[in-house]
Amino acid sequence: MFELKNKEGSNYHFTLKAKNGQVILSSEVYNSKAAAENGIASVKKNASENGKYERKTAKNGKFYFNLKAGNGQIIGSSQMYASESGMENGINSVKENAPDSDIKEI
Repeated sequence: MFELKNKEGSNYHFTLKAKNGQVILSSEVYNSKAAAENGIASVKKNASENGKYERKTAKNGKFYFNLKAGNGQIIGSSQMYASESGMENGINSVKENAPDSDIKEI
């Protein structure tokens, strides 16, 4: 499920949650609700393409990923994972959950 949140004024942010309620992807802050909704649509469109995932290692040795749109812009980032296999599980969860997820405005 995507949760669309109003941050302040006209700023919006969204997260994608797995069926167990864990956040698996977080967006940047958008300057309008429409822009955030476009971001969600882009996640849904790009989530199934393995090549759109940028796998990274942080300075502290933990793993995370970014999901990129067709134009190369980051549309969502993961949490930090202790292992590479945990990160891959996170990617698989985004692939499974994003395409058909509903949007809940909170």
